[in-house]
Amino acid sequence: MQRKAVVLYSSGLDSTTCLAMAQAEGFTPYAISFSYGQRHSHELEVAKANAVRLGAAEHLVVDFDLRLMGGSALTADIAVPKAGVGDEIPVTYVPARNTIFLSFALGWAEVLGAFDIYIGVNALDYSGYPDCRPAYIEAYETMANLATKAGVEGTGHFRIHTPLIDLTKAQIIKKGMELGVDYGLTHSCYDPTPEGLSCGECDSCRLRLKGFAEAGLKDPLGYVNR
Repeated sequence: MQRKAVVLYSSGLDSTTCLAMAQAEGFTPYAISFSYGQRHSHELEVAKANAVRLGAAEHLVVDFDLRLMGGSALTADIAVPKAGVGDEIPVTYVPARNTIFLSFALGWAEVLGAFDIYIGVNALDYSGYPDCRPAYIEAYETMANLATKAGVEGTGHFRIHTPLIDLTKAQIIKKGMELGVDYGLTHSCYDPTPEGLSCGECDSCRLRLKGFAEAGLKDPLGYVNR
């Protein structure tokens, strides 16, 4: 019987590639997305439209509101930076977001009888978020096996898979293309137009466009003024 894996899926380039990689590695993927009060709903609309189409056995959308806390340009009335990727942790960092996301994924994994969780974090071509680093993932995996009934009873060992963590954006895109990923079914922009066009200037757009350029490929998405 094929093993199950929970895949954190935002409809972004990285998480979509991660979903394809989980399938290629022999898992049946169960996609989990989050409606957390992010400043735009387009990424969630793309996720809902394409999760099963991209191979997920099920797609769970968890609804909660991080706007209650604010503290990020993605959840509060703070402008999304458009000046380029800098050296400091940007204001688009959402406090503890991956910890919160992984906790929901861990709970669903335990219910499903799945012991594998895929997350598309990257520590090379990224915005410098602290919850995308290998040390964080290792610590979370240790905690997952201490804090669950399955871990304590020894019925399984939870593993957090990060297949993109040491890849450049160009390498991620090339890997996805090898696996047949349709990047036209993804969305990365932090500040899209109401019609869903990407701004082309936020950190996420810049990193995405850089990746496609370095891979020698054309990004299939539409951009403002492009």
